[in-house]
Amino acid sequence: MSNSLTADLFAVLDILVLERIEPGSFRIIGTVPNWISLFCRSHLESGMVLLIPEQEFPFLENFLIDAEEFWREGNATKLDSGAWAEYDRRGREQYFEASAICVGDKKVLLVELQDGDYQEKLLIIQKARENQLTYEQLVKENQKKEILIHCIIHDIAGQLSGINCCLALLEFENLTTKGKERLEIGRRQSVKQEMLIREVLDAFSADVQSLESFNVDIENAPNILSVAQEVIQFLTPTYALNRIRLLLNIQGGADVNMTVDWRVVGDKSRLERVISNLAENAFRHSPRESTVVINLRQDGDFIFAAVDDEGSGVRPNAVANLFQKFSQGSKPGRIGLGLYFCRITIERWGGEIAYSPRPEGGSRFWFRLPKPRR
Repeated sequence: MSNSLTADLFAVLDILVLERIEPGSFRIIGTVPNWISLFCRSHLESGMVLLIPEQEFPFLENFLIDAEEFWREGNATKLDSGAWAEYDRRGREQYFEASAICVGDKKVLLVELQDGDYQEKLLIIQKARENQLTYEQLVKENQKKEILIHCIIHDIAGQLSGINCCLALLEFENLTTKGKERLEIGRRQSVKQEMLIREVLDAFSADVQSLESFNVDIENAPNILSVAQEVIQFLTPTYALNRIRLLLNIQGGADVNMTVDWRVVGDKSRLERVISNLAENAFRHSPRESTVVINLRQDGDFIFAAVDDEGSGVRPNAVANLFQKFSQGSKPGRIGLGLYFCRITIERWGGEIAYSPRPEGGSRFWFRLPKPRR
């Protein structure tokens, strides 16, 4: 450490070089950097003995504990203290970093004043932290807005229920032919609003529930065939009113035989909501006199389900975002929550869901769910 080349090198690098004599006691080696006069109370020269932290650099007290162990082990690498801040005599904040190294049998401590680029990097890091805090605040604000929307939707649902009761009572009145037509139009619009409200509520509740752990309950695993049959029974009147057929197709030559195991991982009520969402989506995009088919088939350790329609299909540029919250499918202006609910539900249960255009025209929305295992 005493040869001139090493001393000159550290002088060019503007690094304070200290040789450890004993714990807390160091000898200054080589040229003393100019910046040292801005921080040290006494005048320092080469060869002087410096006490740390009693005299200078109190921040290094904790670092020297690790440095002593480092020197004792004789490591060939170096140990860094990490940056710390000191105020110079002018009151300006400056940043330092110290390193412990071994040179032969000598134990050396290097103290370096960081340049302006380093301080600029710290400012960038600080700005990134501030941006992160801002982002977290925006997330919280967004959550508050979603809760507010949820409450509003609940209120709307209550009012719509009263409207539906009035529409139902009007069916018993002595209406003219034109009046009956208008009543039917109002009823159909009310049904569409109910579908949309269910989608909104499902999407928000699914967001919360998806954060919770899901435990597979083998004993109560839902039977997807039975659920599909219930959905068809529920939706058939709406389909028939618009002259659209809703059919069930058991693929692969399987019969509607309840001895075949059609159980899947999931929850019965939410599985029913998934199939209903896909069937309702097909209904909205199907022309009159067309057919929507719910397909089921065994697929190894999975069960495959698909809903096919004969509509116009999905625009190619809309496919990538189909299952995102508030995405718009083939009908701009409608918010999309049903498919988003389906995706987060199916994926939470260990399955997958996707869209495929049908070669003969129309859309296929399909998903696979694993069978429960003991």
